[in-house]
Amino acid sequence: MPGTRNRLINAARRSMLQRAELHRRLDVAKAAFKPKALLDRGKYRVGEKVDDAAHIVRQEFRDNRLPIALAAAAGVAWLLREPIKEHVPKLAQKVQDLAEAAMDKFRPDAAEPYLEEDDEAAE
Repeated sequence: MPGTRNRLINAARRSMLQRAELHRRLDVAKAAFKPKALLDRGKYRVGEKVDDAAHIVRQEFRDNRLPIALAAAAGVAWLLREPIKEHVPKLAQKVQDLAEAAMDKFRPDAAEPYLEEDDEAAE
């Protein structure tokens, strides 16, 4: 009879340990399905995806700098197309006026009167 009693005690202990393990797993499962835990897991996964996408974008930019820079410049120009249409003719006229003024300073016609005055002063 003592062997049977010990077996019953051991079975009861195993049963209590299994029950405690099941309760622990149930508590873990309950905690995993709470809204805050679900939200945290979702945030973590979204953050991981964003980090992966950012890494891919950085790598693509490193591999293709010139085409991406040209596309970005074209995109900015397209976004600013209305102000550009309005202000470019005025700016072009100003640049043309400045260029003409600079060319007038360096033309030989502008230098000749000074040379004639210097020649008269020398005589």
